[in-house]
Amino acid sequence: MIDWRVHIESNPSIMYGKPVIRNTRIPADLILEKLSEGETLEELLEAYPRIRREDIFAVLAFAAATIKNEVVYSIAS
Repeated sequence: MIDWRVHIESNPSIMYGKPVIRNTRIPADLILEKLSEGETLEELLEAYPRIRREDIFAVLAFAAATIKNEVVYSIAS
């Protein structure tokens, strides 16, 4: 498994502390949003030439680790 900590950083002086791909100002949530909209790895790598394939996988690992222990309750309608 990829160690997302090598690729993702959160620094209060960069993007107000949002998790970003290390040495960029590209937020992790932007990559997740683009993937959820159907963009491919190749499209992301072309659109953001400063990131690597491993960075994208690290964003996914970061998201998984972040919500791993979350409990979500649906609201009955």
